[in-house]
Amino acid sequence: MESIGTWWMWVAFAVIVLAMLAADLFLFKGGQQHRVSLREAAAWSVAWVSAAMLFAAGLWWYLDVSLGRLVANEKAVAFLTGYLVEKSLAVDNVFVWMMIFSYFAVPLELQRRVLLYGIVGAIALRTILIFAGSWLVTEFHWLLYVFGAFLVITGIKMVWFAEHDPNLEKNPFIRWIRNHYPITERLEGERFFVMRDGVRMATPLLLALVLVEISDVIFAVDSIPAIFAITTDPFIVLTSNLFAILGLRAMYFLLADLGDRFSLLKYGLAAILIFIGTKMLIVEWVKIPVMVSLGVVAVLLALAVGASLWHSARERAHAH
Repeated sequence: MESIGTWWMWVAFAVIVLAMLAADLFLFKGGQQHRVSLREAAAWSVAWVSAAMLFAAGLWWYLDVSLGRLVANEKAVAFLTGYLVEKSLAVDNVFVWMMIFSYFAVPLELQRRVLLYGIVGAIALRTILIFAGSWLVTEFHWLLYVFGAFLVITGIKMVWFAEHDPNLEKNPFIRWIRNHYPITERLEGERFFVMRDGVRMATPLLLALVLVEISDVIFAVDSIPAIFAITTDPFIVLTSNLFAILGLRAMYFLLADLGDRFSLLKYGLAAILIFIGTKMLIVEWVKIPVMVSLGVVAVLLALAVGASLWHSARERAHAH
């Protein structure tokens, strides 16, 4: 697997990820019962995005000095494009989390611990999938076309089912847990298990955690092929992916009260998936520069956000 990542760059990135997780846990009070204010979530969202931009700047500077301006520009733009694509697709994940917590009536102050486990699980899962995917793409180049077709089909399905919410009660994992394990009728604080009359029982918070982890798997399968359309360099793929994930909890709490204002965002995300999938399918005949891809993704995302805000403002005006 060809990569710009040297051993010390991988080590440095691992240290950065661990430091950011520690900050999330201790400064952002990730493991404690704590209700996050909109202001706090906004400040942390800015901090995570700033950290990603500083990393991109540092990567560009190092590559400019060591490998030249052309390589530096190419890799930095690939990182930024990958980061924007992953961040965009992560928004849909955030809305699924909202639905899960709403279904189990989990209050905001109890959601932090579940999301922390969800983020750590997503980091571990995506690291494994990205290295496996990089190896497979290197050995079997034709898989890029399979990824492309998969993304186009996923984008079309996203449009088709945009107005349908999944039925969590029919989820096979949840049904299996309910059939094999006693579940308490209500939440027990931040605990996943409690003892009742000598019987170990799971709480609804555990069911919420299971669904959050399942959603991580589903969205990883959707989003990782998307970034291989931008670059197959495992260092760029992994760093852009994990930087997008690390800020997810802050973004979740930022959007928690605003979810209904982004009702059309799903269509923009579907368009992004279809564009990226098409790019992968036509790569032998038409090579779309990474800078153009960055522009298209940014425009599609901006249009979806703008249309959503206009639509929600119009709906509120009609309601009054």
